[in-house]
Amino acid sequence: MTEATASAWAIQELEPRRPELLAYCYRMLGSPLDAEDAVQETLTRVWRNFERFEGRSQLRSWVYKIATNVCLDFLRSKERRVRPMDLGQAVAPVESNLNIPLDARWVEPMPDSAIASATDPADIAVDRESVRLALVAALQELPPRQRAVLILREVLRWEASEVAELLDSTVASVNSALQRARATLDKVAPDATSPRPPLSDADRALLERYVRAFERYDLTALTDLIREDATQSMPPYDMWLAGRDDIFAWWLGPGIGCRGSRVIPVGSANGSPAFGQYKPSPGGGYEPWALQVLELEGGRIRELTFFLDTERLFPLFGLPSRLV
Repeated sequence: MTEATASAWAIQELEPRRPELLAYCYRMLGSPLDAEDAVQETLTRVWRNFERFEGRSQLRSWVYKIATNVCLDFLRSKERRVRPMDLGQAVAPVESNLNIPLDARWVEPMPDSAIASATDPADIAVDRESVRLALVAALQELPPRQRAVLILREVLRWEASEVAELLDSTVASVNSALQRARATLDKVAPDATSPRPPLSDADRALLERYVRAFERYDLTALTDLIREDATQSMPPYDMWLAGRDDIFAWWLGPGIGCRGSRVIPVGSANGSPAFGQYKPSPGGGYEPWALQVLELEGGRIRELTFFLDTERLFPLFGLPSRLV
């Protein structure tokens, strides 16, 4: 097969699979940009090795085998990705606690729109749950092959025999790896696999109130929207806050520069509502500050994650470089 023919075949056969491959690589790697690189490398290896395929296995299985090997190669040379809560206890809301670890690699958010491939409501719900930030972070705790087994068996619902063939392993080894992976997840993140209900009309109304209250910096109104036991983190800082009182102490203290921000809804990230936040700029207009990802529970906001790497993340979510 010539390079041109392989490229044409890849566009026809593999491009429709890109969202599901991207979702798989993201769950494995914990970063949308790493996942995109892994998908590109997967497609490159497919093109280069297509003549060896010869239809001996299903195309999907063959492509996933290549994608898994690409991800395993990525993971051999890099530290696992984490969230601030993985590195220590919550701290006081004071500026001296701000710290950017030199060696930390953070779990990053993924736009739901980039990995949406399912059409059945039940499959959509599974996809949404399987990219929750807490679950993706928990997956990074697993050895890479256990991670692949868990995702293939429990998210993609492959048979144990299919996974064994993909990993050049045995059914017994796959079942054992799955059991160990489940035990680890139950230990490190028991709540990460608990299903969440889809957003209700009341939830959407709450989010609208949150945007208006945050833009007004109305902490009285925000008190009714944020749970008393809420948490907040701000990657790339390892500081995280536990409790609404500490969150508000930060917002009125070192974080007071967020007063007067604009907040732009961007749909959802990792199955959760997401917003682009722009702070007032001294020179006029508004400059990017954070991608906010919110977790809801019991009709209120339970967790706020402010991802501050806007240079990388805002283009991914289609957000403008500044507001006038």
